[in-house]
Amino acid sequence: MNTEIIGILAMFLGTLALAIPFGKYIAKVYGKEETLLDPIFNPIEKLCYKLSGINPNKEMNWKEHLVALLTINMIWFVLGMFFLMTQQWLPLNPDGNPNMSADLAFNTTISFVVNCNLQHYSGESGVSYFSQMWLMFLQFVSAGTGLAAAAILFRAFREKATDELGNFYEFLLKSCTRILLPLSLVIASILVFNGTPMTFEGKDQIISLQGDTVEVSTGPVASFVAIKHVGTNGGGFFGANGAHPFENPSYFSNMVEMFGQLIVPLAMIFAFGYFTRKRKFSWMIFGVMTLGFLLLTIPNVTMEMKGNPAISAMGIDNSLGATEGKEIRFGAAATGFWSIVTTVISTGSINSMHDSSMPLSGMNQLIAMMINAFYGGCGVGLLNFFIFIILAVFISGLMVGRTPEFMGKKVEAKEMKIAMIIALLHPFLILVGTALATAFPEQGAATLNNPGFHGFSEILYEYTSSAANNGSGFEGLGDNNLWWNISTGFILILGRFLPIIGPIAIAGLLASKKYIPTGNGTLKTDTGTFGIMVFAVIVIIAALSFFPALTLGPIAEYFSMK
Repeated sequence: MNTEIIGILAMFLGTLALAIPFGKYIAKVYGKEETLLDPIFNPIEKLCYKLSGINPNKEMNWKEHLVALLTINMIWFVLGMFFLMTQQWLPLNPDGNPNMSADLAFNTTISFVVNCNLQHYSGESGVSYFSQMWLMFLQFVSAGTGLAAAAILFRAFREKATDELGNFYEFLLKSCTRILLPLSLVIASILVFNGTPMTFEGKDQIISLQGDTVEVSTGPVASFVAIKHVGTNGGGFFGANGAHPFENPSYFSNMVEMFGQLIVPLAMIFAFGYFTRKRKFSWMIFGVMTLGFLLLTIPNVTMEMKGNPAISAMGIDNSLGATEGKEIRFGAAATGFWSIVTTVISTGSINSMHDSSMPLSGMNQLIAMMINAFYGGCGVGLLNFFIFIILAVFISGLMVGRTPEFMGKKVEAKEMKIAMIIALLHPFLILVGTALATAFPEQGAATLNNPGFHGFSEILYEYTSSAANNGSGFEGLGDNNLWWNISTGFILILGRFLPIIGPIAIAGLLASKKYIPTGNGTLKTDTGTFGIMVFAVIVIIAALSFFPALTLGPIAEYFSMK
């Protein structure tokens, strides 16, 4: 077997083996059970509560959770706008990077607040070290927001009937201190020892082999890169992101960073099972998500390893695979694998230019974000998947002529209306944004560097990445202008918060209902049969919503190569 494939399998299986006990640890954190890290973090958290005046023991209902979530995110947005538009005059700016324009600051701040990190600027030249540190803070708290939202879901389905769903601020703080911070420290330490910079000095000067003096940007890179992956953020300290040799120095660091992306989303699946005492149900979720993940990953790895047939037809050696836009130190297999990991999990980091992927590889990257429920980002992956579960429960109930039930609670009209709105919102944002950009070419299409089918794919990718809070891009698109900054900014907001509000509202409504004991006619949702039903619902909705758009982009490009 190819050694590159062995490396991928070893990394994925090793991550899965660690995700199960880590999921048990996360369940203990949210369940207020004793853990080994209590002596370290209890004093820190008590100090935070004392300084902020927050009572972590105050129980909140689902509406109070949402008010707290939206309020604190608004505060972070206002602060972010101020810092980015005044960074020229703030400290820690040794390279003299200028202030951001209002529209770029708007897009960048929203992007980091919503855990997307869609970057319309080049990292090392676009922001100061002070701004990088602020963005790193947002990488922690935006991921913590998603995890806290998932913890509300956990609480809703552990109790038989309740309006008390924990405290949002406690979930947020514990997500940052006890889950994200320890993992980030470990990964940052590994990166430092592998050559990733961690300094506040300005640019270094080196003499190239040709004798030229070259200025090389450095900075607090290792800490930024660690949390960008652990928090499924994806924003690059450098413009080249994980393809830059300082962000991702070697094949080993490449595997470590992919582990960082995978570990929390995988662990959250098992944490749900441990917390709600429904471990069989969590394995059903894992099975459906992994099936979808593999159906996207295997073709991508295969296509990237085979390379471009047009190159082979010219008689040029193509044995290394499709290497244009890729780093030789990683190889085609690991690059293809990363491209699906980062789009399935909504990390958005890259170790190659997705714009250079084979057409159908690009299609699979788009599909991963269009579905947005196979593993997904920190916490929000489960929330997105929960919508498909509710839809599958409702359809199954109609098929057998019974009132739909989920975990002992009746799923009624109110819950279904919310679920349908959220399910249709994602394709609505993507397709309307793409349609407007193509309908007014002087605004959107004028910035394309590639005409035809691939240019359409670039537009479709930008809005898909924004709606999925992913952040990666087909970088043939010139996206730092008023149109792209504002249009994607609003899609980022709607694509982040409505899919959080909807599932929490459904969970809160169901949690307050009377519990119905399991009977002979109860639909079992922890079986393989129900898993197939959920998978079918996901595939049908995605196909009906997105197949025409994919036909105009990557599929048409593929056939044009024949």
